[in-house]
Amino acid sequence: MNAHDARIEFQRGHLGVEQLLDLLEKQEQTIHRLTAEVDRLKQRLAQYEPEIQNEAKHRDPAVSTGTRYSLQAEEKRRRRRKRKKKSPGRRHTRLKFAEAQTFEDLYPDNARPEDCKLVRERAVWRLKDRRAVLVGYRVFQGPDGVEPRIPGVTPRCEYGIEILVVLSFLVYIIGISLEKACAVLGFFCQLSLSKSQADALLRQLARHWKSEFETLCDLMVYAAVVYMDETGWKIGTEGCSLWTFASKLHRVFLFGCHKDDDTLDHMLPPDLFQGIGVSDDAAVYRRRFRKGQKCWAHLLRKAIRLALLYPRKQAYRRFLDELLSLYYEAKRAAADQRLGPSGRARRVQEFNDRVNALFRRYWQLKPDMKPHERDFANLVNELFERMLDEELFTFVLNPEVDPTNNLPERLQRAPAQDRDAGRTSKTAAGAHRRSVIVSVLESLRTNLAAFNLESVLEEVSRWMTEGLSLFARQWHEVMGASARTALDTG
Repeated sequence: MNAHDARIEFQRGHLGVEQLLDLLEKQEQTIHRLTAEVDRLKQRLAQYEPEIQNEAKHRDPAVSTGTRYSLQAEEKRRRRRKRKKKSPGRRHTRLKFAEAQTFEDLYPDNARPEDCKLVRERAVWRLKDRRAVLVGYRVFQGPDGVEPRIPGVTPRCEYGIEILVVLSFLVYIIGISLEKACAVLGFFCQLSLSKSQADALLRQLARHWKSEFETLCDLMVYAAVVYMDETGWKIGTEGCSLWTFASKLHRVFLFGCHKDDDTLDHMLPPDLFQGIGVSDDAAVYRRRFRKGQKCWAHLLRKAIRLALLYPRKQAYRRFLDELLSLYYEAKRAAADQRLGPSGRARRVQEFNDRVNALFRRYWQLKPDMKPHERDFANLVNELFERMLDEELFTFVLNPEVDPTNNLPERLQRAPAQDRDAGRTSKTAAGAHRRSVIVSVLESLRTNLAAFNLESVLEEVSRWMTEGLSLFARQWHEVMGASARTALDTG
């Protein structure tokens, strides 16, 4: 509404005071926007016609000579100095295709080449004989409108899956930075890759493997035994955790999560997870699983620490000797294949009686205890409570269970070194990207007979061709077994 229309509407009584104020406010906003645009254009024009700047000062007496030294002027000068170089933009496909070193024609299956028509051309960087080669693909469409996919290339990507796998292995498994990973590819493969390009490729791979990561999380719920541990992590400057879950065939890493009940319930829902949880004695794990196994390594480390720091305390040394003797006998009983279920239960009862004897002999609580004495009393009490919870000798009843959770601790060793070196996640999206890629690669390590570039590429290429990953097939098998069990029990 312009001024003439507003005057007519006001005379007719159709325009109130509030509407006039709104119109005035909009006009003021328009004036401020146009004024700022004029000033910006004058600044750009002053680079070519300096007299424009003097003219502007002459026509605006309200601007004092001190304005040039104001905070606003200094910020403008800094913005001009930090002005980024203008990007040349995305290169056209035909230009990249013309630079291709080799060319390949792709036809649909069961279609004669003379019946097909060319529908698209794409240039893709591939690794051939350990060297980067730009391949030009000519994609032909069949009479039925079907066109083939480029083998080993994710949708809308200009790099083969082998380059994405090598890059992710260098960054997330070996633990080198993006810059160094690009330098490695440039030196060994003659592939020129910038840091921003490498970052974009890792994002594409994480999106491509998202469904595989979700399937791994689902498979963990139905695992017979799950080993778990957590350690510190960071997203930017915010402290968080890395939680690792490991079963016989699968690995799941949760970078940047919270160490709380909600995360554990989401990963292992209490109403679905019926397996054995192997963990340390953190509060989040206590009385959490239908069957549990507490890590003996953590108990023994605490006892060894007290015995080494206080050698004059004979009680600490005797307790350590008896605890080690108990642990080794329990391991021998777990490995004894002559024992049946009843025999194993009888041995567990014997071990529980020995723990009860240790508790009566060593536990005491006094108000004037020294810190190390209180630590010793807490250790003895912890051993007794875990015995009452029936979480000390589960590995004797179930020989397939390991008495320690050293497996997730070993898996966390490399990420812990990255954390100590300051190579953590900058954003939550980056943490999730790392979770997806590391989980898939480490799970492939446990499922493949040989974990190398050739075997990994053979497997993931088959996923792309068949549309069904190794983990998806395993999930179908688990669901089929569950359905058969439900029918048998029903």
